[in-house]
Amino acid sequence: MELQIRNISKTYANGVHALKAVTLTIPPGMYGLLGPNGAGKSTLMRTLATLQEPDAGSIRLGSLDVLTQKDEVRRTLGYLPQEFGVYPKVSAESLLDHFAVLKGITERRSRKEVVEALLRQTNLWDVRRQKLGGYSGGMRQRFGVAVALLGNPKLMIVDEPTAGLDPAERVRFLNLLSELGENSVVILSTHIVEDVTELCTRMAIINRGEILVEAEPLRAVEALKGKIWRRVIDRSALADMEREHAVISTKLLAGRTVVNVHADSLPGAGFEPVEPDLEDVYFVHLRAGTPSTRVTDQSLRAGRDVRS
Repeated sequence: MELQIRNISKTYANGVHALKAVTLTIPPGMYGLLGPNGAGKSTLMRTLATLQEPDAGSIRLGSLDVLTQKDEVRRTLGYLPQEFGVYPKVSAESLLDHFAVLKGITERRSRKEVVEALLRQTNLWDVRRQKLGGYSGGMRQRFGVAVALLGNPKLMIVDEPTAGLDPAERVRFLNLLSELGENSVVILSTHIVEDVTELCTRMAIINRGEILVEAEPLRAVEALKGKIWRRVIDRSALADMEREHAVISTKLLAGRTVVNVHADSLPGAGFEPVEPDLEDVYFVHLRAGTPSTRVTDQSLRAGRDVRS
């Protein structure tokens, strides 16, 4: 079942152009939507989840029209938003059972089997009777996945799932997501490059409501081979470096500044070639789409992006 997004646009009442003629074809499997905060990712995810209307365009999930057949789409949709509430004094088992009833699984024995299977799949079975208020961030995210998986959805939308998780919880959560992509379309919306690197077979980069590139991550990285260069400079020389070269990222190393530059050939003395990665792909396209955008330290790896 393929998801086809055609010329989706959205402008809010305050004048913000959140989406500008977004067109994507998303096949089954894990698909990454990568972009900085405020790029339009959540607007697109809410639109796909039938929670808001676009101003223009069309969306089809297989034979379903997402914009006009909302009830049918919701029956085959799993949605894990960036933030979701839980009842802190209710156990995971009880609340998941309640959501299963709302999803239409009314036969008691079937519902019990479904709830148990999902709690085991998300590695929450041993803490099923623990109140949700005592869950860690990663445990709450995994509970959100269990809720989203009710009804065996053909489309899963996961919005910024690993922001704020500690490294161990992040690994557990990413492993769970990778299993889900085997049977349905799973869209992972994030600003954390590593999540896409580790999970997705296809991806798109979005910024200021526009798709900058759509590609297979490995091929996008391959296309930059021989075009990323590194040099260590004094911090005082950074302004001159940015005027003379296409600086895509900077970070501090032992009190000095390491710059990555995008160029088709050796940009000058003191530069050395480096093997590109998806982070370089990300910043090359952000810079091309928004010339003032660059990363200023390793903050992206910590789960946030800093633009100057």
